[in-house]
Amino acid sequence: MDRKQHWEQVYTTKPSDSVSWFQEHADLSVRLIHNTGLGKDAAIIDVGGGTSKLVDDLVAEGYTDLTVLDLSSTAIAVAKQRLGKHADAIHWMEGDITRAEFPVHRFDIWHDRAVFHFLTDPADRHAYVGRVMKAVRPGGHVIVATFAEDGPEKCSGLPVMRYQPESLHAEFGDSFLLVGHEKEAHHTPAGAVQQFVYCYCRKGNN
Repeated sequence: MDRKQHWEQVYTTKPSDSVSWFQEHADLSVRLIHNTGLGKDAAIIDVGGGTSKLVDDLVAEGYTDLTVLDLSSTAIAVAKQRLGKHADAIHWMEGDITRAEFPVHRFDIWHDRAVFHFLTDPADRHAYVGRVMKAVRPGGHVIVATFAEDGPEKCSGLPVMRYQPESLHAEFGDSFLLVGHEKEAHHTPAGAVQQFVYCYCRKGNN
């Protein structure tokens, strides 16, 4: 089963509020977006947004230039239905982040909670970083969250990479300045605790 088939099956067979990564509110992500200091017209992409409620939180706060990318058309359909009329103001992209095409310097903020750690092949991680380099404007902000070094070794039946802040930043390289990092103990709907690390970087002026 390829990646797309896997995630279509997940979102077809499980309610969106029962998957392990579900958050009623993406509080830490929203706070990090606030910390960029950018206005409500900032161009923001949520990579692997799927059924995440981050976009709901950002819409409620008045952000006006939002993009959600996910591999699963089912996940996007669920999010659109949940958002109702607000879905029309969001740019939805269905695709694999390692192959997706973006306009040059399109985004001010790149956000990814729990996609990058599924990229166990170095070639996929290289392709991902290449998309960030192209799509984020010079001086733009990159917020990426993965399982921490003491996080789970698998998620949704798939192997994952686990990171410390320094090793996660190293995947992106010297073109990105590590501004800060935080640990989060995520409580899953089933009652387990998963350790995440969030890295917040600034892209260089190139």
